[in-house]
Amino acid sequence: MNAPSRILIYGVHGSGKSTLAELLALRLGVPWYPVDDLLWEPGWVEVPVAVQRSRMEAICRRERWILDGAYHGWRDVPLGRADLVIGLDYPRGISFRRLARRTMRRLSTGEQICNGNRETLGSVLSGDSILVWHLTQYGRERRRMRAWHADPSGPPVLLFDTPAALDRWLAGLPR
Repeated sequence: MNAPSRILIYGVHGSGKSTLAELLALRLGVPWYPVDDLLWEPGWVEVPVAVQRSRMEAICRRERWILDGAYHGWRDVPLGRADLVIGLDYPRGISFRRLARRTMRRLSTGEQICNGNRETLGSVLSGDSILVWHLTQYGRERRRMRAWHADPSGPPVLLFDTPAALDRWLAGLPR
């Protein structure tokens, strides 16, 4: 397989999408466009969906890109151009532990995430918490990845059910 140049990485929060995107960008020399930076303004103000879509269309018209997610209102854009979708289809325990560990680290360090935004104790304890989102949306995200994988009319989808399986695939990529 030739090295892909238009890659969509998909999975539930905490599965490692951004970590994988950064690694692939370095390994393959393909630009990575962090989706959260394109969707959130300072103060956790969500960019209007029409603007999100326009930004994604501009990126996906390029010949080389990596996106670390795809959301409502524009998911079809990268799917229509990707030459590879990587689905991180890990068991709930793996992704939730990763997400909880990352969230606790961000709370304790005050780490900036996108456009100067930070997770706060209030955001973690709210009904819109990323932890709550994981618990309520996990099944839907897995079903979506699996449907893409089963659909021969879409781009090729590699599903990885463990981090070890992903590591084996990564070991076979050009350096």
